[in-house]
Amino acid sequence: MKLIVNGRAADYEKPLTVSQLLTAESVQMPEMVSVEVNGRILRRAEFDITTLAGDDKVEFLYFMGGGCVAN
Repeated sequence: MKLIVNGRAADYEKPLTVSQLLTAESVQMPEMVSVEVNGRILRRAEFDITTLAGDDKVEFLYFMGGGCVAN
């Protein structure tokens, strides 16, 4: 099964859930990652029940805090 993960082609032997893909891709701190599949951001509750299909486009989104305050 082919997927596009973060803009690169990736091949997997069998269909995966989003949770399984996070493990397969060795995502660090998966509890801090948002996942977008084909342009739709998933709720965390959907990770275990969403099975990816061939040619799905998956993006791992990392939100970072920070910045500065202008004086």
